[in-house]
Amino acid sequence: MNLATRANASKYQGYAYAYPHKSAYRALPRQELAAVWADEPLQQLFLYVHVPFCEMRCGFCNLFTLAGPQGDRVTAFLDALERQIAAVRPALGSTARFTRLALGGGTPSYLTAPQLERLFTLLDPFQLDYGKLPISFECSPGTITAEKVAVLQRYGVTRASIGVQSFAVEETRRLGRPQDPSELHRALGLLREAAFETLNLDLIYGIEGQTAETWRHSLAAALAYQPEELYLYPLYVRPRTGLDGRHDLIVSDHAFALYRQAVEHLTAAGYRRESMRLFRKGEVANEDGPLYCCQEDGMIGLGPGARSYTRNLHYCSEYAVSRPGVKAILQDYLMREQADFGWTDYGFQLNADERLRRYVIQSLGQRRGLDLSACRAWLGLDPLVTLPLLQEALALGWLARQGELLLPTESGLDHADVLAPALYSETVQERMGAFVVA
Repeated sequence: MNLATRANASKYQGYAYAYPHKSAYRALPRQELAAVWADEPLQQLFLYVHVPFCEMRCGFCNLFTLAGPQGDRVTAFLDALERQIAAVRPALGSTARFTRLALGGGTPSYLTAPQLERLFTLLDPFQLDYGKLPISFECSPGTITAEKVAVLQRYGVTRASIGVQSFAVEETRRLGRPQDPSELHRALGLLREAAFETLNLDLIYGIEGQTAETWRHSLAAALAYQPEELYLYPLYVRPRTGLDGRHDLIVSDHAFALYRQAVEHLTAAGYRRESMRLFRKGEVANEDGPLYCCQEDGMIGLGPGARSYTRNLHYCSEYAVSRPGVKAILQDYLMREQADFGWTDYGFQLNADERLRRYVIQSLGQRRGLDLSACRAWLGLDPLVTLPLLQEALALGWLARQGELLLPTESGLDHADVLAPALYSETVQERMGAFVVA
């Protein structure tokens, strides 16, 4: 199917926040982490910590998280995380340096202030340069307190991201996410007053009953807090989520009309569209490096559900969405001894073709685009020759070439969720299609 036909069917065919998706991962021969990282560049590593807990599971959420954990499960998680760090850090060797940190989940702000303090303390072996290191932290309205914000400030968090989704009570209810407006504004006030370098708000469009008027209300309410960033997510209905089976909610032409409304509204308010989803305040400079796309640099993931990336191998724990599936994987993590964290046996081995596809997908999803010469130098492959689909995207006007840069046009950013899935390899598509989500 060519790109034009795909686009006519739907502008929302998949969100490539990472490639390949976890549903393409499978069991692998057991490998020691020291061997996995032995020949990798280690001077600019990304450290990611996955906290697999939330106060509730929203109806749209397909992340690896457990809502309302019982008993001492959070303490048990921190104990297991300590054992994992004790195994992972030595496997990287003494030359490893970390230049970026993100804490996500789940909802890291679900932890109490003392638990957050312990979490940051557990990261001491990585010798993080707090105060100079970009640090991103995910939170939700009902879990933010002044005490927790104080911990984040103490450790130099630079980016606080909060999932608002909508400022309309009826819309969040339809998302399976009851949300008290007063609690939401209290949380936003705390985060804004804390003067984080970057405050990001997540919003969702395509919600049942959402209109141009209610969407305008949410956009205006978000802008009242002058966030440095806004992420706009279309409502995808995914297997095993609370909205599973509601095929009438799958994103549509109406959703795209709402999206275009937002592009115009935010552009008029002085925001730059950096990707299909990310809008950044005009005076805020772009970061020198990716948030989550990690091209040449590796990533170390800690916690169940966290991925780790080397140049040729992506690995993590198994993936599930349903409560029983998540509980089983989490329980396995909690029971592991230190030695059990020193190896991996689940993930995806990337050959040269898959590495190229990942590089191209991640690059063309951003306004900064694809540096063809850098890609050729790193991989020894010419994307325009190896991936003929790019020529089709150029002909459609989704991409434009400026010297050695291949840049997404405005239309290209609009069609990011068409182009990226079309670039998936047959192997990845087959594996994703065959994967049964627990």
